[in-house]
Order: sequence, then C-alpha cells, then structure tokens
Amino acid sequence: MSLAKIYTCALSGITTHSVTVEVHLSNGLPSLSIVGLPEAAVRESKDRVRAAIINSNFEFPQRRITINLAPADLPKEGGRYDLPIALGILAASSQIPEQHLHQFEFHAELALSGELRPVKGILPAALHTQASNRGLIIANQNISEALLVDNIQTLGAANLLQVCQFLNDQGELNSDSPEPQTAPPISETRLDMSDIKGQQRAKRALEVAAAGQHNLLMIGPPGTGKTMLASRIIGILPPMSQQQAIETAAIYSISDQAEYRHQWRVRPFRSPHHTASGVALVGGGSNPKPGEISLAHHGILFLDELTEFDRKVLDVLREPLETGRITISRAARQADFPALFQLIAAMNPCPQGYNCDGKELCQCTPEQQRKYRSKISAPLLDRIDIQIEVPQVPRDILSQQHHAESSADIKQRVLQAYHRQINRSGKVNAELSNAELEKNCHLNSAEQLLMDQAMERLKLSARAYHRILKLSRTIADLDNSNDINSSHLSEAISYRSLDRLQH
Repeated sequence: MSLAKIYTCALSGITTHSVTVEVHLSNGLPSLSIVGLPEAAVRESKDRVRAAIINSNFEFPQRRITINLAPADLPKEGGRYDLPIALGILAASSQIPEQHLHQFEFHAELALSGELRPVKGILPAALHTQASNRGLIIANQNISEALLVDNIQTLGAANLLQVCQFLNDQGELNSDSPEPQTAPPISETRLDMSDIKGQQRAKRALEVAAAGQHNLLMIGPPGTGKTMLASRIIGILPPMSQQQAIETAAIYSISDQAEYRHQWRVRPFRSPHHTASGVALVGGGSNPKPGEISLAHHGILFLDELTEFDRKVLDVLREPLETGRITISRAARQADFPALFQLIAAMNPCPQGYNCDGKELCQCTPEQQRKYRSKISAPLLDRIDIQIEVPQVPRDILSQQHHAESSADIKQRVLQAYHRQINRSGKVNAELSNAELEKNCHLNSAEQLLMDQAMERLKLSARAYHRILKLSRTIADLDNSNDINSSHLSEAISYRSLDRLQH
C-alpha cells in the first residue's frame, strides 16, 4: 500500500491537538515534500529521516513522497515528528506492517544514525494519549516523565530499528516503571520555621496565608527575617493533589525543565530577581512560552524587594492574580497558560530601608516615603490579602535559646483548616466566588458594623472588602469555628497594614 497514517500530536502552550501524519508514495521523480504548516525544524526532518532510515538498514523509497501533517491549518514545530514521518515512509513502502500503527502515538526526534532523541512536552502528550485510548512510543530518556500519567501503555525505544522490530512482533520495548515518586519529608525539602527567632505575628500571618492560600506582603527594615519567613512557607502548605501535580509538571515539561519530576508533588517556589521583565514574569515570545507565574502554578511566587521591580512589570500580575490564568496573544498564535499561584512579597518601609516613623536611622521625608510606596499600585495592593509589618528582632531574643514551633506542628493546623474548606466548598477560601462568599462568610450584625466602620475609616474598595471576608473565613477555620466572630474579623482587618498607613 502506498498510503500510511501515523498518529501524534502538536502542542500549543500546554494544550495538545491531534495530528495525523499521512504519507503517500507515487510515481515520478524522487522527491520528498512536507505540507501542513511545518516550521523550520519540521521541514529539516526530511534529511534526518532519510539518513536514519538508511542507517537502520532499511531502503529509502526512490519515489515521489508527499507527507501531510493534518490538520493543515495547525502550525507544527520541533523534532517530535521525525519518528512518525519515518514510520509512515516505511509503512507506505511496505517495509513494516500497518496493523499496530493505529494503536500508538509516536513522539521522538531522530539522529542520523537512527537513534531516538527525547523531545520536550512529553507529559501533555501522554495526557493526550490517555484521552485518545492509545499507547505511547517515545525515546527511553522521556519514559520516566511519561510514566507520571497512569493508565496508558508507555513504551521506550533506543532507536528506529527497535521500534520497527516491535511493530513486526519481533521484539519488545522498554516499559520499566521507576519507583513511585512522592514528596520527600519537609526536613529534606525546605528549611524549618523553628529556625526563626521571634516574629510571632509574622509566623501567624504565614500560617493564615498557607491555610487559605492568601497573598502576603511583608514590610520591614533589612535583616528582620522576611526572606527567611518566605522561604519556609512551602514546608507548611498542604500537599498537592495528583491532578495539581500533573498540571504543574506539564508546564515544566513544555519549558524543557523536566527535572521537576524529581520533586514530584512538591509545590514549586519561584523567586525571580527584581530586574525581571514583564515577559519573564507572565510569559511571551513569538512562540509563547510560560513565565514565572505559570512555573509557580499551585506554588509560591516570591518577589523580594518588591518596590525595586518596575511598576509596569508588577501591574502585569493584576489579571492573573484575579483569574488564575494568563493568555499570551501574538500575531501568529495565541497560548493560554494556567497561573494559579500564591504571591509572597517583601519590601522595605522606605528608600533607606529603615523604619519611617521618625525614629532610628531613617532620614526620609514624607514625600520620599509616599513616592516609594506609590511604586505599588492600589489595584495590585487590593489583591494582596495580608499586609504585615515585620519589625526588628530585639537583641535579647536573638541571643537567648528558643524553642519555637516546627513546620510540622504548624502544618497540622493548616491541614485541618484546609480540609474544612475543601469539605465545605471544594476549594480554598482564596478562590471563593462572590456567591460562595455570601453563603460561607455570613456576618452577624455586630461583625457587620465592625466591617462597615473599617471600610469607612480605611476607604477600602469592594475587592478589599471581599478579601477581608475570605481572610476572616480562613482565620475562623483555623479556630475550628463555623461562624466568623469579631475576633476573626478584627485580625483580618489588622492585616491591612498599608491601608492603615495611607489613611
């Protein structure tokens, strides 16, 4: 038969699209043409495929070869089509049987020797294969990543000849599964909260932020432990579910950072430098790639020295903080990436870095202080639920022995509050919609009066009002309370430090 069909898929962001590689052999002068919007790497595959077929001891057909990558209006890029193109040519020239080809999808780049090379984006491809009820044949180097997806037949091969022998029922491919990958203990992954002396209020704020996955901003002079606190929040966060881990690993897979599988089900912690551009944070490029906010999906995005970031760069975070997604649009294509991250930020209280209350070493004028704080726009500040001051630690506390709570102890309380939220509404409090707020965050008359007074005195927006309610609900969950009382609401309002400072 002079026509063969091979199945694979194309990537657009982390979204996959089915691709059928159609190979037709006809009479005429020997040639090979590839159609179906192939980009440069795909067009160049004809030379790699020809050498790989010959060096694998097969005959390259001296006929007119037409390869169609359907659908024709979907751009195709990368070396992942080398293996399906080679198999299509061999099947169309009757050198291998077609009976098993429809049972698998194929993803691998070919070396000139016929060796299979790994490609990026194997995890989304494995999810696509699972949905299409087919098996997956890939390079051996990709197999450990693909095996993170359950309930699919995943096979690895070293070269084109091994794949052909398998399709001829003359050999077996590698299907060895690595040991199950689980999150290592906290002591092996992150530093412990017990390392921090003092700062009880900041630790409490971290506990509340972790329980409800609220955004947090720490304000304080240098050396007060803001970065130490932020780096330890991973150790008290609830573990990721299987679905969350797959979503996060898929982003790392298309970013060519597949080493994330060695930290399977450990929440990511991204800490870009303040010189990062807006594109570096949210993603972009002519062929859109995920940025830091997507790499922090279901994890932490830590922005140290927040006011040193360009204001325009910070403002690109406003929409993702609200929606949990980012859409990158370019003239040629568009890509949609998940970005459900928890923002943890730290900043100094003034340009010199010291307290701006007329004490200690600060010599900033009120106008300098105002300009410094104005680097953070009000809409962005509205989206940060917790804003706390982190003061200097007294010398006597630094010098004395301390026995603070460990991350494991704090995590137990966080998990109890987390499970209350999941059982009640199926999501954490930070993700509640307005309708769910009315149902789960009802205030009695005394609490409503307190809330109205805070709104009036601090000139809070409607968004800040809703975020205080979500925060109060988390504090009540930590207190194992079904209702939000005045103490829960007062604590939530007290976490609006910059609002109090401005008014």
